[in-house]
Amino acid sequence: MPESYRPHLRKDDEEKRTSSQSVESNTSVSNARVQDVLDSKDATVHAIRPQQTLHDAVDQLRDHRIGALVVTDANGELVGILSERDIVRKLADTPGHTLPKKVEEVMTRDVETCTADEPLVTVLTRMTKGRFRHMPVVEGTSLIGLITIGDAVNFRLNQLELEALQIKQLIVG
Repeated sequence: MPESYRPHLRKDDEEKRTSSQSVESNTSVSNARVQDVLDSKDATVHAIRPQQTLHDAVDQLRDHRIGALVVTDANGELVGILSERDIVRKLADTPGHTLPKKVEEVMTRDVETCTADEPLVTVLTRMTKGRFRHMPVVEGTSLIGLITIGDAVNFRLNQLELEALQIKQLIVG
């Protein structure tokens, strides 16, 4: 029997399978980093000082159509975050007496932060488990951005739209 002889195998009868999806294409969002989201959005981070009033905060939230403000000291260092949810809780506790309160009385002091090079999926998992929608992005001790659940969803929808367009172009030619 020649050395190159190989008997016929069952797999020889099977057609070679192809697929339009792969693990890589289905999990491409897991390759995205926080910086990718920051690059795709307005870089403005709205801040307030701890000594300002909740009335000032509510005005900023309304005027900028946002859901949270980072709280920074005079040096621009992150000292807290104030969300709509924080204000609503205080409204429930002190109805009619809330707006004159200082931001520092209501803000969340123990702020979860992330870095720009963290995987987006990791940050989203932390936000979901912690039940918060806004996370400051820091580099060392410097605040460089703010990421929201909405930013991440919008980023992924744009990715999917681009992928769909690329597939259409492949099909049409």
